Amino acid sequence: MNQDTTFIYKYSAKENKEVQEIRKKYLLCEESKLEELKRLDYTVQNSGMIESLCVGIGGVLVFGFGLCLAMQVIGNNVFTTMIGVILGIIGMVGMIFAYPVYRKISQKAKSEYTPRILKLTDELMIVN
Repeated sequence: MNQDTTFIYKYSAKENKEVQEIRKKYLLCEESKLEELKRLDYTVQNSGMIESLCVGIGGVLVFGFGLCLAMQVIGNNVFTTMIGVILGIIGMVGMIFAYPVYRKISQKAKSEYTPRILKLTDELMIVN
């Protein structure tokens, strides 16, 4: 009465691939040099974008509010018109400074990450 009771189940190729993908998420793995290079390049390309958008959008909002005051949509006296003109000029300055803010932050990030990016590209080009 010695019975071998074993259960063997084999996954299909599709299920096996799915199991491997789930397993890969939980394994500790290091970032490859190419992945690090892509990440650093993405960081340099997109640095300064949020800051410049905030400055530009803030300038547009101040400009629009000033325009409403100057055209007497809000308020209807000379004082609000003058305040509106002043706010409109401040808003224009904000819109004008959005691009220089982007350039400044982008150049700072580029100078910060350039040595590491160049080192990685040299290593990857020698290997390939």
